[in-house]
Amino acid sequence: MNGQAAQKDGRSPAEDSASAVSVRAAGEADVDAAAVLFRGYLDFYEVDIEDPDAPRAFLAERIAKDESLVLLADVPEGGTVGFAQVYRGFSSLTLRTAWVLNDLYVAPAGRRTGAGRALLREVLRRAREAGVSGVQLETAYDNTVAQGLYEAEGFVREEFHVYFHDLG
Repeated sequence: MNGQAAQKDGRSPAEDSASAVSVRAAGEADVDAAAVLFRGYLDFYEVDIEDPDAPRAFLAERIAKDESLVLLADVPEGGTVGFAQVYRGFSSLTLRTAWVLNDLYVAPAGRRTGAGRALLREVLRRAREAGVSGVQLETAYDNTVAQGLYEAEGFVREEFHVYFHDLG
């Protein structure tokens, strides 16, 4: 579907292209691909890690121990272009049990494909299905879009900290 047809039914071209994005949970065989994207995320925020293998080791441990949900976004002819890492089982005195989406990154090759939106949607869908009371969003993503998706899944925004930076 082209951009004009997408606009007629109320969707943006990015939303239309998101239908070509597939999102999957990362397993141990995906650690290398996830680590490349995680490194890109850290570089985006100018986080300097002296050990170049640190992102891979960190993700490998979290995936093996099932401490994080790591999702990867694939696009046709582009391969794996995005990832999201959710810290599960988060809780504090001010928040009921929740997940924390602290990492969401789409590589430059995956921008304008809808990969970021597809990842965020999948995180929220899985959280709702898991019965968590909310997702704490602390990630680089468009604030308006994220809030709309969050509320569309039935979560109440005012109950959880929502902190975004636009990827631009």
